[in-house]
Amino acid sequence: MARRLAVLVLVLVLLGGAPWWTLLGSGADWPFPVVLAGTVVFAAWLVSFPFLMIAGHGSRRNDRAARVADTSLGVVWVLFTWSVLGGLVNLVLGGLDVGGTDRARTVAAAVAAVSAGLLAWGHREAMRVPRVKRLDVHLPRLGGGLDGTRVVVLADTHYGPIDRADWSARVAAAVNALDPDVVVHAGDIADGTPAQRREQSAPLGTVRARLAKVYVTGNHEYGGEAQGWLDRMADLGWEPLHNRHVVVERGGDALVLAGVDDVTAESSGLAGHRANLLGALAGADPDRPVLLVAHQPKYVPQAAAAGVDLQISGHTHGGQIWPFNFLVRIDQPVVHGLSRHGERTRLYTSRGTGFWGPPFRVFAPSEITVLTLRSGDAPAGG
Repeated sequence: MARRLAVLVLVLVLLGGAPWWTLLGSGADWPFPVVLAGTVVFAAWLVSFPFLMIAGHGSRRNDRAARVADTSLGVVWVLFTWSVLGGLVNLVLGGLDVGGTDRARTVAAAVAAVSAGLLAWGHREAMRVPRVKRLDVHLPRLGGGLDGTRVVVLADTHYGPIDRADWSARVAAAVNALDPDVVVHAGDIADGTPAQRREQSAPLGTVRARLAKVYVTGNHEYGGEAQGWLDRMADLGWEPLHNRHVVVERGGDALVLAGVDDVTAESSGLAGHRANLLGALAGADPDRPVLLVAHQPKYVPQAAAAGVDLQISGHTHGGQIWPFNFLVRIDQPVVHGLSRHGERTRLYTSRGTGFWGPPFRVFAPSEITVLTLRSGDAPAGG
């Protein structure tokens, strides 16, 4: 516990210290009242942030505390990133003897302006209905009767402390406008229990699909009644793929839609919850193509070993706030997009439909994805 506390304090000091130095120190020579006010703000954040996070995301789940903590974390992360870059620019310019005595102040003002602009733009990107991303996915084993099947992907809606019931309704309407055959929700539906997020999740009950609407748990469900979310989605008319599969047919051809619990499920201690691909595929015809929904991209080695044709995942948010995508890449094989794994398996990783925590998306846009399934091999270079 002492070691974890020390690491937390070090991280917070670094996150707050770099912006303080670039904006207020480093020779910027601001008037003393400006430096004092800025120092008080950074110190207040440093002291209050852990308590706000515990109140907002601990057992109490105080949404107001969570909103303040999450928003401040996003602001500080953006300030940290651009303060580090600004500090490097200041050093380079100093080495070249460019900018004179006003150099540090100019860099500080530029960092503040860029950060403010990115935060305003990033908040708008996070709160908007996601843009639609379309691409074809060729599956050699897919029968001709299913060629052209439209699979619409949602992931990481993260209904949470900010009430986004209206946003949820507009997302559902956008999905219906795409006239999908299959709709997939790849997990991390909410932060909180089904009762807490009832109004925000309700519009998912209006989503329509010709063949199936399927859902799997993400890691965040295991902090907020995972079984309750499986039951809630069933009540809303979705097929919860709790280590199971369903078969959809069109034009005389069939496709297996399988799903597994998140890889963190087993450590949650919830009875009967773990990622079990063998169980999910039990009884499925091995000659039929398989579309697997697994929340985290790093489950793809198991999918490839089992001969899955397409895995759909979320979890990464595409990094959500640049340059966090580089840290995500350490944990996951793919941050976003379509990739190939082994001879047969394709993986599509969504950037996600919503956001987690800080209400910002910077250089990592949200998406509603339309995957059009195509039979046969992809064209050369595709």
